[in-house]
Amino acid sequence: MNLGAKPVLEQKGPYTYRVRYLPKDNITVNDNYTVSYLQPYSALFEPSMSVGSEMDRISALNLGAAAAPSLYPQFLHEIVNGILKKANASLFQNRTVAELLWGYEDPILKQANSKDRITGIFYPYNGTADGFYNVNTGKDDISKVAIIDRWRNKKKLTFWNDSYCDMINGTDGSSFPPFIHNKKKLYFFSSDICRSIFAEYEQKIVLKKIPVHRFVVPPKALASVIENPDNHCYCKDMTISNNCTFGGILDISSCKEEKPIYISLPHFLYATGEFLNSIEGMRPNKEEHETLMDVEPVTGFTLRVAKRIQINLMFKPSKKIDILSNIKQPIYFPLLWLNEKFKIYLLLEVRRVCLNIHAQSSALPN
Repeated sequence: MNLGAKPVLEQKGPYTYRVRYLPKDNITVNDNYTVSYLQPYSALFEPSMSVGSEMDRISALNLGAAAAPSLYPQFLHEIVNGILKKANASLFQNRTVAELLWGYEDPILKQANSKDRITGIFYPYNGTADGFYNVNTGKDDISKVAIIDRWRNKKKLTFWNDSYCDMINGTDGSSFPPFIHNKKKLYFFSSDICRSIFAEYEQKIVLKKIPVHRFVVPPKALASVIENPDNHCYCKDMTISNNCTFGGILDISSCKEEKPIYISLPHFLYATGEFLNSIEGMRPNKEEHETLMDVEPVTGFTLRVAKRIQINLMFKPSKKIDILSNIKQPIYFPLLWLNEKFKIYLLLEVRRVCLNIHAQSSALPN
């Protein structure tokens, strides 16, 4: 760290949680052929499907310390440095899996006299929801079935300041209008990545004796503006993105209270080479790391999903913050990647998230 060396990471996981098992709440049938509802968040640890317990300790990035230079302007960095010193903060820390995911009392926030002193990658989660969905029933037009009409009572997003990127397109991915054509893209909205995205047809397969169409999120969905001009409005910082030439990563700070959070596919699959070259330990693999959906084409029901996302935190050099003074360039540091999977068996839905955490290899438990 003092010499500006590359971080060396080792994957540890999966840590598996049962999620989205609670029924939809506040369901309201509206007069305009739509239904409104909330999807409560809850995560239940599944020890039998995990490599260890939630008490396993991980050497990981210090979230508060790494995010500080992006959250505060440069003229305040000396003050930030003083707070970090008083909190005895380093760029890395040793925490349990549960603490990293769901929250811990942060000495930095405590030293800064913050009202909320809890920090965690998914904090707050249990007992929350991502907002009201208003979805078409299709009673007036079957081609609208499951299409999202509004989210948080708005027809457009407010994150991207662009009419195209702020569009809420498609469904939530759990089902689509019937009679799926393999020549058309499937659009779906994900609040996890603060945008709508699309999947393209790849092949026909058979799932539990049912013929389905497999759709995958292609490389161009997160490609740079050079490869996919439609992504121009997702480029928020010309300097960090090298004039919007970096691909395979999405800056979602505008919907995460300006925290420097970036989304990619696991192990930077399909991302620009600079991301892979700045970190030791990344091994992208299409079969393991792509996002896919198996859709029954007549009904439009999604029978199997594997939604794979990597959460990265960007930190950059700061001459006035000691622990960041030797960093040579911005680093997109992988915190974890998740694999949210579900299959439908005889109308019984089972949904789980498997989390793979990127830890400093020198401090992994024996």
